[in-house]
Amino acid sequence: MDLKRKLSSRKLWACLLGVAFGISVAFGVDGDTITQVAGAVTSLVSIVTYVITEGKIDAAAVNQAYEDADIIIDAVAEALADEYSESEAEAEIEAE
Repeated sequence: MDLKRKLSSRKLWACLLGVAFGISVAFGVDGDTITQVAGAVTSLVSIVTYVITEGKIDAAAVNQAYEDADIIIDAVAEALADEYSESEAEAEIEAE
């Protein structure tokens, strides 16, 4: 069972909120209070979801930039190694 996936399920949270609001009505909590709590929870969940999503997008972009930089560094190192080898070969030919 993938607990992380289960806990991120909107259906689960909607169900739990429905149960919590149902229980609060059963215990006589005012309808206005329930509406205010529901509004606050909705706003908070929206903000948290946005922040987490943007963080994942930013992390993926940084990771891609790191990989691209690594490819460039490897290409430059290979080109410099080839250039050094050619210079060495030319120096040996001139020395003979």
